Amino acid sequence: MDRAIRAFLDVLAVQEGASPQTIRAYTSDLAQFRAFALAALKPRDTLTVESIEAGVIREFLASRDRAGEKKSSLARKLACLRSFFRYLVRVGRLQANPAEDVRAPKLPKHLPQVLTKDDVGALMEFPPGEAREGLRDRAILETLYSTGARVSELVGMDRQDISRSEGVVRVRGKGGKERVIPLSPLAMEAIDAYHAQAPVAAVAGSNAGGVMDSAAVFRNRRGGRLTTRTIARIVAKYSGQLSGGAIHPHTLRHSFATHLLDEGADLRAIQEMLGHVSLSTTQKYTHLATDQLLALYDRTHPRAGTAGEAGDGNKQKGSR
Repeated sequence: MDRAIRAFLDVLAVQEGASPQTIRAYTSDLAQFRAFALAALKPRDTLTVESIEAGVIREFLASRDRAGEKKSSLARKLACLRSFFRYLVRVGRLQANPAEDVRAPKLPKHLPQVLTKDDVGALMEFPPGEAREGLRDRAILETLYSTGARVSELVGMDRQDISRSEGVVRVRGKGGKERVIPLSPLAMEAIDAYHAQAPVAAVAGSNAGGVMDSAAVFRNRRGGRLTTRTIARIVAKYSGQLSGGAIHPHTLRHSFATHLLDEGADLRAIQEMLGHVSLSTTQKYTHLATDQLLALYDRTHPRAGTAGEAGDGNKQKGSR
């Protein structure tokens, strides 16, 4: 089974271009499942991929549920096992996928967190505009909101990916798929201001033993490419000054999509810009926009209260 797992992970990484985060998660999930299956089988049995049945997978998920794992984590583990056994069917090791008929846990529906347009405006003003890092951080925030890019796509941006004449940037998404997204003039100006303050040659001169990456749009103090973790810290640092508290970088992606939808953008166009394979993934923003519209209606419409409240208001008006 170990060799099958290694071969599957190699295919994910090399042929399918899975992200490092996915590889890490699937490696952990499969190791956890292997340990469970080994303990569940009788001592005289040998653990092989052929010996795994749907019942073992169900018991594994039930054990993780009892251990208090989140439903989203259980759903990912099942997706991992389905993908693993699907691969084994494809290469001829198995005739059927034992995970195919195992039901996924029902996930609670959570609408994504979204900033108001005023909060976005305030957020962009928090990084100080004099120092190099302040200019860089503002450029990062402007670019995340301008493009709706994932953090992994942002850190992977190269200077040559930006077309100033066309006002677009090319990003590499999940599975290595490329797409072109509009880049707002404000984001372009912020990037140019940052690069003017931190030219590649100057950064290279201060690169004491670090890994220099002159192609990267966003770099650390040593001239190396920023990591997704560093971007998350930067976003949390400035968004912590908002009344709602610190946010995750993905919140800017959600805000990008929701604000476009609010302004009448076509759902298909938003799907293209976000790089969603399925339109149903993008449609969650229509539910979010509807909820915001209803909340606004309840707050502002004079007859949006309950029937009793509306009646009381009419009586008061009539008595004047």
